[in-house]
Amino acid sequence: MKKAFCILVAMFALATITAQAQDVKAVLQAASTAMGGGSLRSIQYSGTGWQAAVGQSYAPDGDWPRFEMTKYSRVLDYENRNSREELTRRQGTYPPQGGGGTPIQGEQQQINLVSANFAWNMAGTTATPAAAAAEIRQLDIWLSPHGFLKAAMTQGANPTAAALTIGANKVTIVSFTALGKFKVNGTINSENMVERVQTWVPNPVFGDMVYEHRYTEYKDYNGVKFPTVLHSHQGDPRLNPGHNWMEVRVTAVNPNPQMVIDIPAAVRSATIPAVVVQSERLANGVWRIAGGSHHSVLVEFRDFVAVVEGPQDEARSLAVIAEVQKLVPNKPMQYVINTHHHFDHSGGLRTFVAHGATVVTHQSNREFYQDVFFYPSPRTLQPDLLSSRYPWFAGNRIPPIEAVNQKYVISDGSRTMELHPMQGLDHNAGMLIAYLPTERILVNADLYGPPAAGAQPPAANANMRSLRQNIQRLRLDVTTHVGIHGATGSHQQFMSIVGTSGN
Repeated sequence: MKKAFCILVAMFALATITAQAQDVKAVLQAASTAMGGGSLRSIQYSGTGWQAAVGQSYAPDGDWPRFEMTKYSRVLDYENRNSREELTRRQGTYPPQGGGGTPIQGEQQQINLVSANFAWNMAGTTATPAAAAAEIRQLDIWLSPHGFLKAAMTQGANPTAAALTIGANKVTIVSFTALGKFKVNGTINSENMVERVQTWVPNPVFGDMVYEHRYTEYKDYNGVKFPTVLHSHQGDPRLNPGHNWMEVRVTAVNPNPQMVIDIPAAVRSATIPAVVVQSERLANGVWRIAGGSHHSVLVEFRDFVAVVEGPQDEARSLAVIAEVQKLVPNKPMQYVINTHHHFDHSGGLRTFVAHGATVVTHQSNREFYQDVFFYPSPRTLQPDLLSSRYPWFAGNRIPPIEAVNQKYVISDGSRTMELHPMQGLDHNAGMLIAYLPTERILVNADLYGPPAAGAQPPAANANMRSLRQNIQRLRLDVTTHVGIHGATGSHQQFMSIVGTSGN
């Protein structure tokens, strides 16, 4: 009897799904008609709002820092798969805590473009290829209100539909796969307006990260319905909706504008740059592993090695680990020191863990790393080594974390490395600096990047002054500064820039 009941339930479910699949074309057509999408080839909208810096919160469980957008405009060309986004942002009234360049000085302009499979940024008349961003920017076209409907009705999209009642609201969820890999779910309300579009994109920290746009307060613009509030989220796939990322309050909409994009020759020939590592010996058994925007520092001990910083992503970490093994063969990598949780500085940690390293990080990061970063969240879009090896690690050593809330020492009896939590810093609540007392070398991230030889020194800022105050508080005898960003430089140069006073 139980088996027969299960078969009946399965047959009923199949019949329901089939009926919904037959209705999906009518659902999409009704929404397109209501929203005026039938003859819509392109659309331009503008307004103001705010934008947040992804993964740059002051504390792991905090909000991502926001910036005011005084101007925002975007043109979407559905027929030619083009998008041009322009914005002007400033710090505004949002508190300058966290990373992402906070606090912004003055105003910043950004122009982001994509045409089919080519992406680039403009600064004046200079085009900078952004090949790595092409896929997500292309996806964003099809996550717009009308773009969602057009993509779902494209031949081969194979959409499905499900009618739901949520409280007093009746909605229809339409699902399809975009660009051959991104599962997209869109919510169409009882008035046939697209009100929410959600998918998942790859992220080194979150894995398959939630990427969502919500569309409300529709108005009519010459027969085309368009939302006047665009609110977006990104974040932990186990949370709904994740972190607030951007909001645009639309003030003007222009249906079917002319849009001509000429793809620069340098953009057409550009590829995603290969990861480059360049080693520089700083002292006996100490190397700076540079070559990109984010660097690492290798420290050799008697029976093991430690690496300060596993930044960015798995590709960067694999290259750094290969260089570590080349410089110091036959010694296990026992520790990777994480200066702080910001995603550009922690994104490669999982790869070090997959190679057997223990993460040393600030105590304030422990819960986030245990429950989110090293949790086996889905990583179907961009699997990494740890996700493929997780069954072994889960039963043996996950999460391998040493949490620091005061001075922490790594030593083999001969060489010593000290880790010190920073105090009084607005950039991050759990920042560590690394100090080698014998070599008198200080390693920092985001606080001071020594200028390259002959380059103009940076202007003193709050992070640099905080670093100076902590050096004095801890009575560190520093000769050489090593920046996770920037170059290496003398303490004398640092003090000449930041000054000796309390200001």
